[in-house]
Amino acid sequence: MNDLTKPHVFDATAATFEDTVIRASMDTPVLVDFWATWCGPCKTLGPLLEKLAADYHGAFVLAKVDVDAEQELAAAFQIRSVPMVMLVKGGQLVDGFPGALPEGQLRDFLTHHGIAPAEPVIEDQAPAEAAPPVDPHAEVMRLRRAIDAEPDKAELKLDLALALLQTGAAAESEKLLDALPANLATDDRTVKARARLGFAALLKDAPPVEVLHAAIAADPADLRARHFLGVRELVSGNAEAGLQQFIEMLQRDRAFGDGLARKSLIDAFRVVEDEDLVGRYRRRMSSLLLV
Repeated sequence: MNDLTKPHVFDATAATFEDTVIRASMDTPVLVDFWATWCGPCKTLGPLLEKLAADYHGAFVLAKVDVDAEQELAAAFQIRSVPMVMLVKGGQLVDGFPGALPEGQLRDFLTHHGIAPAEPVIEDQAPAEAAPPVDPHAEVMRLRRAIDAEPDKAELKLDLALALLQTGAAAESEKLLDALPANLATDDRTVKARARLGFAALLKDAPPVEVLHAAIAADPADLRARHFLGVRELVSGNAEAGLQQFIEMLQRDRAFGDGLARKSLIDAFRVVEDEDLVGRYRRRMSSLLLV
């Protein structure tokens, strides 16, 4: 059971390892702590790793694997003694160490792999005056004028491509992305935009939002309608509403469409900007897949 008071720490299992560790490490480094209840040094190392996960504010996440409960995973990683810690980055196992290290050496290990503490997310302090939401159509017009004034500024074209996606103009957005110079083609925003275009392509023959809501109201088990609605919400910027539809699909029938709900959630995690939201729904997905 994952502790919601520790958002950067979770239990990993054989069933969830590919999604919550391997795939997740494409975005955020994952430290994997192989431990056991009978292991004395684990009782020292485990709390230290959890403390660092909190101190680093999401710069890495900590996956805990109980080797007695997850013997298949332990065998796959050839764990012969515990504690054993491994670092997964970019979908690959890059380093690790046995035994319980002191906090200073743990920090040195993270620093060696380019992992530095992130800034904490302050949730309880609202700005004195909240900025009004940006109208994506107005933003498109503003950026077009800016590009007319500075036609060689590629960053503006990336901004325009992102704004166009918010208005549903996927074709023009894709053309702008295709024309970006190499240094921006691999920009994190470009990668996320292309992932969003993949979702947008699914909507080519999708019914309007009103029709989808009516279909679900008439038959809550209409998972095809839920999938289309989730994609529509995601593409229009309503990330949580989209993720909720995919979670509902997973709850009702995880096998539907050859695991469509799970695949949609994993793809959505690459698109959604809100890391806390992604973390929350990753945990919900993992808990459902463990049932």
